[in-house]
Amino acid sequence: MQFVYQARDAAGNVREGKIAAESSEAATQQLRQDGMYLLSLQPMTADGDGGSISLFQKRISRTDIVYLTNQLAIMIDAGVPLAGALASLGGQSEHPTLKATLEDIQKRVEGGDEFSVTLERFPKYFDRTYVNLVKASEASGTLGQMLERIAVQLRGELETRQKVKAAMMYPAAMSLMCVGVSIFLLTYVFPKLTPMFASKQMDLPGPTSLMIWLSDALLNYWYVFLVASGALAGGFLYARRQRWGRIALDWLWLQLPILGPLSAKVSIGRSLRTLATTINSGVPMLESIELTAGVANNVFYEDCWRGVGEQITSGKQIHEALEGNRLFPATLLQMIASGEATGKLGIVLNKVSDYFDREVDNAIKAATSMLEPMMVALMGSVIGTIALAMLLPIFKLSGQGG
Repeated sequence: MQFVYQARDAAGNVREGKIAAESSEAATQQLRQDGMYLLSLQPMTADGDGGSISLFQKRISRTDIVYLTNQLAIMIDAGVPLAGALASLGGQSEHPTLKATLEDIQKRVEGGDEFSVTLERFPKYFDRTYVNLVKASEASGTLGQMLERIAVQLRGELETRQKVKAAMMYPAAMSLMCVGVSIFLLTYVFPKLTPMFASKQMDLPGPTSLMIWLSDALLNYWYVFLVASGALAGGFLYARRQRWGRIALDWLWLQLPILGPLSAKVSIGRSLRTLATTINSGVPMLESIELTAGVANNVFYEDCWRGVGEQITSGKQIHEALEGNRLFPATLLQMIASGEATGKLGIVLNKVSDYFDREVDNAIKAATSMLEPMMVALMGSVIGTIALAMLLPIFKLSGQGG
């Protein structure tokens, strides 16, 4: 059987290709042995393409997955068989792609496949953490409880992501408005004033000369700015797929005065929540650490957790592996140490992740309250500078006329 995979190699670069294996588990194991961190794995269809959803089909959102997981948990806890719950949710769904996905999962479950194995066929919607938690619950017979726990975790991550996006929306909108107004002033208003300044044969102030030069450049060489903008966007996207680019961008993000601490708290909170959920669900420690590294969403935290996994194999505990690492606060290591000493690491991690969730909420509120006046001041400074450059020659002419 052929699979299409996307994985990250030991250097952190994203690799794509095809692999032949008897099953998805065998393909995953083979890629791991090759030192690859699997991002997605999909069986090839008859036309030689991966079994992904067409670009023209409606995508399944994270919200849909949360709703599906929650409904499945309720129905299974109520005693409804898994295949029946899938059939019921598929029949009720008005989402065409979700409906087709549920029907496919239902047929495979009825055909004897395990639920976790079936979910592996849809890595875009059910990540490795989701699949491993389901697999652990199948072994212990607690699928309903596990799905409820997964739904809670996914809902928390979704809410955090939405809050961060909302906090970034205002600065993004203000920046876009600032750029738009500046382009309008430089390409429409300034060209109407330039002939008047030239006819007076006056010495223009420095700011005015600079703005006239920038206005001429935008009008006569607009295609250069367009190509440069496209090149910057393409370069950014390319860099995000390379390890050196991720290191540079993630380092820069962590150094930002307001957003850096917020990003760090989000990464720590997500990592600890995943680690707590997987440990409490019976997932082996090394597998839990690997899954934790996969959700950190920052190359420095990913490398840190993978380093923890390597040190655990040599006999160290988590708090010992993290000791001296500046990415994690000392109080966190103390709490992890107490959890390991008392054998209640999962419970402690849950409480700590709750604390970091509250810290993220507070950081988002603080960032929003600080960014709003800063963006207003920045926009006023940029537009005010352009306006002043237009008014300075007029004031000079008025003074000469007087």
